[in-house]
Amino acid sequence: MARHRFHSIAFKRQVAQEFLAGATLHGLAKRHHLSRQLIRVWVPKYEAGAFNEDAQALELVQRCETKNVSSRQVDLFLGLAQANRTLATIERTLIVRMAHIYQGKYTNNEIAALISTHDQKQFLTDIAPTLHHKSSCYRTRALALAFYLIGSPIALIAEFLFISRRAIRRFIGRYRDGDVRGLLNRPSKGVKKADDKILRDRLFTIMHAPPIDYDINRTTWTIDLLKQVLSMDGFHVGHNTLSKMIRAEGYNFRKTKELLTSNDPNYRKKMKSITRVLRRLGPDDRFFSVDEYGPFSVKRHGGRLRVRRGEYPTIPKYQCSKGRLIVTAALELSTNQVTHFYSEKKDTGEMITLLGRLLNQYTGCRRVYFSWDAASWHSSKRFLAEVRRVNQFSYRKSNHTPMVKLAPLPARAQFLNVIESVFSGMSQSIIQNSDYESVAAARDAIDRYFQERNTYFKKNPKRAGGKLWGEELVLSKFSESNNCKNPKWMNLAAVR
Repeated sequence: MARHRFHSIAFKRQVAQEFLAGATLHGLAKRHHLSRQLIRVWVPKYEAGAFNEDAQALELVQRCETKNVSSRQVDLFLGLAQANRTLATIERTLIVRMAHIYQGKYTNNEIAALISTHDQKQFLTDIAPTLHHKSSCYRTRALALAFYLIGSPIALIAEFLFISRRAIRRFIGRYRDGDVRGLLNRPSKGVKKADDKILRDRLFTIMHAPPIDYDINRTTWTIDLLKQVLSMDGFHVGHNTLSKMIRAEGYNFRKTKELLTSNDPNYRKKMKSITRVLRRLGPDDRFFSVDEYGPFSVKRHGGRLRVRRGEYPTIPKYQCSKGRLIVTAALELSTNQVTHFYSEKKDTGEMITLLGRLLNQYTGCRRVYFSWDAASWHSSKRFLAEVRRVNQFSYRKSNHTPMVKLAPLPARAQFLNVIESVFSGMSQSIIQNSDYESVAAARDAIDRYFQERNTYFKKNPKRAGGKLWGEELVLSKFSESNNCKNPKWMNLAAVR
């Protein structure tokens, strides 16, 4: 036989109010285990005033009459119903106060004003400072006592803090017995391990020796290794304590980073020479940053690529190369123009070829300066002899060529070579994510890149940068603080 459920007037009123406040029929039916049709019936009745307090009292009288209850008992039931409404109002007030105390909206003095006079001093002295304790355990105990002192029932406190009533009674009992400090403060165990001088001395004695002295085949210490050695000496200590002791002495574990640093003993002298040349550069002078890009294989290359979520682009690790290329180029800093050609190898002959091309291209200039890194073929005897030959007065007069001056960069200072920034921009633009069909296709792409770049800066004579052209790292001007070479981009292009 089906069991009929009875719903009170207060419950019906609550459901109708939730529906009128915006709740959906499906959500209310699922939450309260009701049928949607029943909710449709209750809402019009609520709007008609059928679920007010008078109707609730009338319903109670009718239920009593159907059960043959005496008038005295009816009066008792009505009084209990009124008392329940009063208790509900008080409970709502307490919940609001508890929430404000939990959120820190009440000051300690405002909370003390809600507590009886003989408990105020104890609250302000011992309980209030623990309301914001870093430990959730002691913070919960202090909140439970504060809620109890403002008059909240134990059942309500347990439901609010999600702890058992038994635990709250135990807290209250210890409070009444005068054991508040033991309840809200962790008892000290004396000297902490992190402050133990014997442990500290032993730890740093171990750290100052290499791990191999303790028969550990490692080159540097780690927290796990230190813990292992200390445990063999009878010191049982955890990772956090060891880290705290090491940090207290001003030490940290750091990963070594590679720095772009030149070891040239004449670094300052060469830098001073280059900057002096650039300051005195006249309108008929040209300053070239020279270098080679490659050799790199013409094959499928990886790089950053926009893909759909869940897709992971891959390339074969082992590929059949379609050929290789070496780009020899010179960047003229004042006009921002690149002169380039393709070489079979990196040697003195290619540098002499570049020198001849630049002298023919800039015949109307007075001087041209060459700046490059300390590669051996950049300063070979054969190349220097060629420079002396083209600087002879008879050669210059007959060929109308400028005088050649050399301004070499310090050793291991490729990061100061401005053309490396142009190569990095080219790598990201047309080498990464490329899969050219042949060497000729790759050469066409490189030629077009430099042609478009030169055309752009002829029409817009200004310093180049990432915002103006491609993805170049720095402006096309010399600076001691430059970091023109990006190893990550060069590696992605498989430059060797």
